[in-house]
Amino acid sequence: MKLTKVDQLEEGNVLEQDIMTRDYQVLLGSGTVLKKEYIEKLKELGINEVFIHDELKIPVNEILILRNDMEKGFHDKIRDVIEKHTYQHNDELQELCQTADAIIMEILSENSVLEKVYDIKERSADLYEHSISLCTLVTLLALKYSFRNDTVHDMGIACLLHDLGLRYLTLDYKDTNMTEMSEMEFSEYKKHPVYAYTSLKNETWLSNESKNMILMHHEHIDGSGYPLHATSIPLTIQIITICDMFDEMISGIGYKRKKVHEAVEFLRTAANQLFPQELVDNFLNFIAIYPVGTKVKLSTGEEAIVVKQNHAFPDRPIIRIIRDKNGKTVTKEIERDLVKEASIFVEDAT
Repeated sequence: MKLTKVDQLEEGNVLEQDIMTRDYQVLLGSGTVLKKEYIEKLKELGINEVFIHDELKIPVNEILILRNDMEKGFHDKIRDVIEKHTYQHNDELQELCQTADAIIMEILSENSVLEKVYDIKERSADLYEHSISLCTLVTLLALKYSFRNDTVHDMGIACLLHDLGLRYLTLDYKDTNMTEMSEMEFSEYKKHPVYAYTSLKNETWLSNESKNMILMHHEHIDGSGYPLHATSIPLTIQIITICDMFDEMISGIGYKRKKVHEAVEFLRTAANQLFPQELVDNFLNFIAIYPVGTKVKLSTGEEAIVVKQNHAFPDRPIIRIIRDKNGKTVTKEIERDLVKEASIFVEDAT
């Protein structure tokens, strides 16, 4: 599956996922072979990117935090609840407490959940996908710190509600760097944690801890965050913040979408500035820098595709060669373990 910009589509590309209208009607179904007129229509409708089949069919060993079918079920539930929500009419939102617990329990049910390197992939700027991804990442990181169950619950429900305030904005924040917004737009964008907090602050079913997590999920230890410019930030909120920043980068929410290795490199440079070094290290320990299916250019001049991760070495995956150093397609199955072949490095990834 490959996320592709519509202006880069070609006739004959095959859709991997349904294309939906704003009211969730299927416009083009999975498996549709794209024609020129379909592509032009997508452009007219303002659809910027779609998932298509990747022609390169190589078996890969992908490790996901949640199964795709499970994630879709959670996505539909969150979407249905939040789409009904209007400002300070929050009765339905309480249902997301059970959804957060279901996500947490699903992660806890996985054997050796803390001993894996996970394939987190670049994707579209869907707020519901983002909220689920954030909840899963935060749960994994919270488990590393051995928080109490009620604290993990508070963190989980905060994740599902943290961007509620973005629904009150009219500006375009998708695949857009905040720094490229006008001063007025940027000022408005930075209010979304306050909008969410204000909407939820009187709800008795939501703990004060969760409310503060929602309000402070963009704060940094150097005071450069917003809306409070706080420097004394509880660890629970720091965990949400680092996971949120990473997932926003790879999904394109308030950022030009980045590859996973680019987001990882950004977080490395942010250590001891935006986040404590230990927190950055603990987070990156379970993130595959080159997710399974990523095409990479090697220091040997060869091109390869990542087929499996190496536990404890998230930047040294197992790869399969697809083109030799002269650019010729390789049909023979040649796999290399970059942990064992220490002289070979990934120079670029697509």
